[in-house]
Amino acid sequence: MASILVIDDEKSIRNTLKDVLEYEKYAVDVAEDGFRGLEMFREHPYDVVLLDIKMPKMDGLEVLEKIMEDPGDAQVIMISGHGNIDTAVEAIKKGAFDFIEKPPDMNRLLITIRNALDKSSLITETRVLKKKISKQYEIVGESPAIKKVKELIDRVAPTEARVLITGANGTGKELVAHQLHEKSNRSAGPFVEVNCAAIPSELIESELFGHEKGSFTSAYKQRKGKFEQAQGGTIFLDEIGDMSLSAQAKVLRALQENKITRVGSDKDIPVDVRIVAATNKDLREEIQKNNFREDLYHRLSVIIIHVPALNERLEDIPLLAKHFSELICSEYGMPVKVFASDAIEELKKINWTGNVREFRNVIERLIILCGNTITGKDVKAYAHPIFK
Repeated sequence: MASILVIDDEKSIRNTLKDVLEYEKYAVDVAEDGFRGLEMFREHPYDVVLLDIKMPKMDGLEVLEKIMEDPGDAQVIMISGHGNIDTAVEAIKKGAFDFIEKPPDMNRLLITIRNALDKSSLITETRVLKKKISKQYEIVGESPAIKKVKELIDRVAPTEARVLITGANGTGKELVAHQLHEKSNRSAGPFVEVNCAAIPSELIESELFGHEKGSFTSAYKQRKGKFEQAQGGTIFLDEIGDMSLSAQAKVLRALQENKITRVGSDKDIPVDVRIVAATNKDLREEIQKNNFREDLYHRLSVIIIHVPALNERLEDIPLLAKHFSELICSEYGMPVKVFASDAIEELKKINWTGNVREFRNVIERLIILCGNTITGKDVKAYAHPIFK
């Protein structure tokens, strides 16, 4: 049941609103002035606040400012018989959801409350999703190698420096990229990921820079590329070592001039993006083989963050097992399963050629096939795709 706080110095208005809203199945509390209203707001997590503007001791706009210092998910609807356009605009600027004149039209008021509750629900859902996503991209581990990675992220993220992330497949390079974005000044902007290895070489330029209608056979309409989509945020070029030389030349120009050109156009488009790249290849070797541009390498590698293989940080396995158990069991809606000490020792004996990605798959398999406590015997039986 949604909860509503009515703050109004007129007793008749308070009582009328309370009766109507309780009839509509809302939980309603009332306060006779701004001071009492603020006390109640700080004691209880209301979904909606109906707030009068003209009140003794503390007027509604001052109460609104106090509420907006820590609003939670609450939406504030201003109600006043002395309002004008300027007052309404000021209230909205200060964070009010809407402004309704007295005496309020009850139908409009109820619709406004429903809309405010919808917005409150969306804010709550967004927060939950962000928390879930944040946990999904959490870098787990306390080994010296991982601590070094985390320290580098904390130092580099607030800057605009370009970062090249290196490491074998499955080590978690994309997690580093996400953390760099989330801890940067661009975190409110988009994070756009491009898997350079998964896009055919003849389409990579269109994917990155977009194209104009009719620029090639299947270009039926104009399309923005990933650089434009990442405007104001971060573009993550994963497996950049697999990018064609022609696309590398255009990426280099984008880095040098902060502008791109769509395929089939001669018009320059300014872009403001931070580039983070990743590769599982030794780019210096690729340069020697003429597969990668040396000038692009130097542009991208202002900061290099190397993500260690799981075999290099076996001491992190207990934390990783616990982390993935909580994550996977939450996804499956089951109680969290625990790993016995002998199970952890058996996990440490495995040669993790697929790194953390392989480790997660094994943990998921164990969670599905084993009991509430996973033992060393379970690990021996199910750690490999072909069960013994």
